[in-house]
Amino acid sequence: MQDSLLQPSVHSPLRRRLALGLPLAGACWLLPPMASAATVSQQRSLMGTLVDLRVHHPNAATAQRAAEAAWQEMQRLEAMMSRYVPGNPLAAIQTAAGIEPVTVPRELFATLQAAHQVSRASRGAFDVTVGSLQGWDFRPGHYQAASPESVARQLSLVNQQAGLVLDAQRQTAFLRRQGMRLDLGGIAKLPILSSGMQVLQDHGIQSAMLNGGGDILVRGGNLGAPWRIGVRDPRDPRQLLGTVALKDGVVAASGDYERCFEHAGARMHHILDPHTGYPSNGPRGVVLVARTTDAVNGWGAATMVAGLQFGREQIAHQAGIEGLIVEANHSVWMSPGMGQLLQQG
Repeated sequence: MQDSLLQPSVHSPLRRRLALGLPLAGACWLLPPMASAATVSQQRSLMGTLVDLRVHHPNAATAQRAAEAAWQEMQRLEAMMSRYVPGNPLAAIQTAAGIEPVTVPRELFATLQAAHQVSRASRGAFDVTVGSLQGWDFRPGHYQAASPESVARQLSLVNQQAGLVLDAQRQTAFLRRQGMRLDLGGIAKLPILSSGMQVLQDHGIQSAMLNGGGDILVRGGNLGAPWRIGVRDPRDPRQLLGTVALKDGVVAASGDYERCFEHAGARMHHILDPHTGYPSNGPRGVVLVARTTDAVNGWGAATMVAGLQFGREQIAHQAGIEGLIVEANHSVWMSPGMGQLLQQG
């Protein structure tokens, strides 16, 4: 349920990449070349978006091996958690809905536990059982708005707290009612990217960037300088609100403009409100900055549903998180720390 507010902080001739909607690129063009460092830059389709990988290492062969190992791990986890892969562990939970618990891999179980934590804290604003709302389709070329009849019929199946049972001792997941389905789009991407980053580090990579459709992890700086991450303005995605310089950490964004379409004179976007079954009508976009992915995972989508006050409270009460929220009336709120991080121009 998350998408990109993040884009390259670049100027001509790289500005064309922004116009094409390509994701983050480290601003190494601003830095002096380092002949001792080999750079591997790759892009692949993963998790319903384009994922960019960039690593620096003195040995080119090491960099290539590390990159390929990271891709393999991320693809393995995507196959496990995607709602579009028949017969995977996620599908097994849904097939057994209302019948019996299913033993699941530890990575999937941990992701479901994280979803439960965010759902409880947000009073249901975040809910992975929105996958039960089968009438919506936000994939490019497949756009479809759910009919009022289908929303009314399926909305009773959306209830993560009551309907999804996790047993940590047995490592099982159980959906209480037949017809319930899961959508991990708002909670699985960051753990998958984090696992890819861990593989890179295990292979000796100390400088790397992973960008999955706007959820961006960076480690070790970019050729001796911070990575520079451009923050899109959701009111006009062709423009930037500014840039964030970061050596180690994560910048996660949610927005209402990336996967969207017009229907009956209204703009429909992919972040669904679990209470109504329709796209949320809260903030236009949320950007969160933290040291670890666990600190921000799911909170952007929850804020898009729960609203500005909820988002402000979460950012204020959780140490080490800074944030920016663009409201429905187009005003911009920033935490004090985010105001210091965000650089204009």
